[in-house]
Amino acid sequence: MNTDTSGFCDLGCRYASWPKKDGIDGSGSCRTFVALYCSLKDRPVHKNMPCRDRQERDPERKPL
Repeated sequence: MNTDTSGFCDLGCRYASWPKKDGIDGSGSCRTFVALYCSLKDRPVHKNMPCRDRQERDPERKPL
């Protein structure tokens, strides 16, 4: 686990991806909402919130 408490939830994290279900916050299919799916926590989480569990995505791995 990353002990850096200044990491933020975004698509640069190995656990983050777009939610499978569109419009979970009422935005329809627009990707401007502030939620990502966290596979570590197995639930939607707020994008750009501080996260103690963030781990950088492998740069050689293809994006989701």
